[in-house]
Formats: sequence, structure tokens, C-alpha cells
Amino acid sequence: MNAVQIRSAERALSVGTWLIVAGAMLYSILTVTPLAAEHTPAEWAWTAPILPLVVDAAVVIVVRLDAVLARLGGHGGRWPIVLRWMTGCMTLALNVADSALQKDLVGVAVHAVAPLLLIVTAETGLAYRRAIAAAVSELEERQQAQREAREQAEAERRETAVRLAREEREHAALLAREQREHEALLIREQAEREERARREERERTAAREQAARDEREHAEREREQQKQARERREHAEAEHREREQLERVERERRERAERVARAERERAALLAAGPAVEKVPEDRARSTVLAAFEAGLSVRAAAELCGWSVGWVSSRYQELRDAGHPAVAADGVLV
Repeated sequence: MNAVQIRSAERALSVGTWLIVAGAMLYSILTVTPLAAEHTPAEWAWTAPILPLVVDAAVVIVVRLDAVLARLGGHGGRWPIVLRWMTGCMTLALNVADSALQKDLVGVAVHAVAPLLLIVTAETGLAYRRAIAAAVSELEERQQAQREAREQAEAERRETAVRLAREEREHAALLAREQREHEALLIREQAEREERARREERERTAAREQAARDEREHAEREREQQKQARERREHAEAEHREREQLERVERERRERAERVARAERERAALLAAGPAVEKVPEDRARSTVLAAFEAGLSVRAAAELCGWSVGWVSSRYQELRDAGHPAVAADGVLV
């Protein structure tokens, strides 16, 4: 049985005991109060419940203190026993007195149930509590012994661990010392090998540097020759491109002059044709309108030259203006 089960048993015992005590007290008050009132002067009849309350209060004190002493494993001596039996007998006597005086044996038996149950419960509860206290004490001693055993085992384990750790540290220190000596020997051998390798590498490096210098000088001479050849080639190409550009500019200038002259001749021919007798074809009419617009002629003059209506010519003039086409005034100025 563990501590949880013991506490559960104690709670069950305590709850049951106090339920019996409360029931016995209530039953005793209801039974003894009429008896006490019959044997009390009428003016003091209101004191009748005091007697059962006092007796029952003594019962409560006995039950409660016995529970505390039993839980602590103590013993109150003879007087608690005297008080317990005296209160029990008083309760029994008061409860059965009325039935006994009336020679009612059934009433005596009925009214004796609660007091006897209270007396036996008090004694039994005390015995149970002492047994539980002894069990709890034994359980605590066993747990204490187990804790001490665990602590001793833990101490031995720690001691063993410390001893093993010390031996491991000593062994590790010995291995480390041997390892350091071996590493120092390897380092010296490695240093000697590296020194030889560096010396050989310096010799190879010096040879490579000399070969590289010779190669750079040869490459530098070749690059200088290639540079001079490239500069001469680029100079010749630049002169050739410059001549080609000058020829292209001159050719474009001549072509533009020819186009302008041709356009001037066409415009002059269109304008020199005079007023049209009838409507000319639309393509010729548009060319005539364009020539008139560029020459700065009025809409009416252009209409007379092409034979089309003034409205149509005016629309073509507006299209040319919207397109940003330049017009030339009579004095040759763009408008």
C-alpha cells in the first residue's frame, strides 16, 4: 500500500466517523431533549437541549483528539479512556432512559443503537487510526531505508565514477604525452621534408621565372610588332573610310540637288500649265495642289490650276498643314 492509498483510507475513516458522530448527536438531541424538558421546571424548559449538546460536545472532543494522537503515534493515558467511556455511557443512558422508565424494551433497544454505534465507532476508529499510524510509520521507515540505500548506492557509484574518471584522466594524460612526443617527431621530419621541398621549389621557381621572363620579352616584341602592323592597318582603313565617307556625302549632295531641281522643274511645269479647262485626274490634281501649296498660292489659284472645286482644294491644303508640310511664300520664305 502506498501513501496515496493510506491517505484515501484515512479520509474514508474520518468521513465515516464524523457522519456517525453527527447522526448520533442529532438523534441524541432529538431523543434526550423531551426527557430533559419533562424533568426541568417549566420556566427552565428552554435549557433542555443544553444537556445533550454538552455530552455530545465531549464526544466530539474525544473523537477529534484521539484522531490527532493516533495520527502522531501518541497516547493520552487513562483519562481520555475514562472520558470516552463516560461520555459514551452518558449518551447511552440518556437515550434509553425514557424508554426504560416506561418499561419499553423495544424502545430501549431502538434508542441504544445510535449510542452503542458511536461508542464502538470511537473505539474502532481509534484502533484503525493507530494501525494506520503504525503502517504509515513503517512505510516511512521503509522509504527512508530505501532512500538511504539509494543514497549509499549513489555515493558508491559517484565514488566509482570519480575513481574511473581519475584513472581515465591519468591514462589519457599518458597517451597524450606519448602522442605529443610522436607528433613532435613527425613535425621535425615534416619540417625537414618541407625545407628540402621549398629549396627544390625555389630552384624550380627561379628556372620558371627566367623562362617566363624570356617568354615575356619574346611576347612583348611580338606584341610591339603586331601593334605597329595594326596601327598601320587601322590608319590605312581610317583613310579609306574617310575617302568613302567623303564620296558618299558628295554623292548624296548631288542626288539631293538633282531631286530638288527635278521637283522644281515639275512644280514649275505644273504651275506654268495655266488654268485647267476641265478637271484633271486626281493624281495630277493632288500634285498640282501640292505644288501650289509649296509655292504659297491661294486656294482659289490652286483650284483654277487643277480644275477641282475650291472646297476640295481647301481640304487638301488643310491636310498638308496638318501633316506639317512646309509652304513657300512668294518671296521664297517657308511658312
